[in-house]
Amino acid sequence: MEIRVVPARQGWQWIVEGFVLFRRQPLVWILLLAAMAVIWIASTLLQPIGPLAISLLSPIFLAGLMNACRVTDSGREPDISHLFSAFRSHAAPLVTIGGVYLVGNIIAVGIVFMIAGGDTISALLAKNRTEADVATALRGLSMGLAVGTAVFMPVVMAAWFAPLLVVFHDLTPLAAMKSSFLASWRNLMPFTVYGAAMLLLWILASIPLMLGFVVLLPVMACSVYTGYKDIYPQHVTLPAAEDLDD
Repeated sequence: MEIRVVPARQGWQWIVEGFVLFRRQPLVWILLLAAMAVIWIASTLLQPIGPLAISLLSPIFLAGLMNACRVTDSGREPDISHLFSAFRSHAAPLVTIGGVYLVGNIIAVGIVFMIAGGDTISALLAKNRTEADVATALRGLSMGLAVGTAVFMPVVMAAWFAPLLVVFHDLTPLAAMKSSFLASWRNLMPFTVYGAAMLLLWILASIPLMLGFVVLLPVMACSVYTGYKDIYPQHVTLPAAEDLDD
């Protein structure tokens, strides 16, 4: 598949276009992300199976949100069923992507604790800790987080567009993750701008009792789709008169 290299400023433009897409159907998009939040919260209550299950199923839900983006982009109104639409069509390959992401996450966390040392948290929380103990623990934790993030970032890059490529183009999980990684790598500058802007917006959204996330989370989901459209010129657009089930 052709991968377009875009200017760094496009990282911000993806967010702007994501907001425009959200603004077409704001109530529906808030409902979709609220449903996703309820599913995520419920999964955390089902220890230890729930968090593992939601990690495996997350690409399916993301693909469902991307289907909703495509419907919104075509001028139609999505509904809650789109959140679950990829279960019917591409469940197996999307779970495979979720499995790779989960394994990468586990490895990255393991690296953090291996470098930081198992006693880091205890040292930070100990009542009789000294300044030297805290400094040593923080250095180890910082180093562990840096290395763990460096290891995990390629996994994030490989998984970023993969669900869209599976659902919209019927790519295999391996081909989709390879293409997503190449797209992210070749567009490292716009993704850097995108990440920095999202971090700032994330901080701002958390200030007024975290109410900003009601808008930011749907916009973030929509921005994944707008980034895909920008980087993949052969993106699939749903005609206005056509539905996903046709």
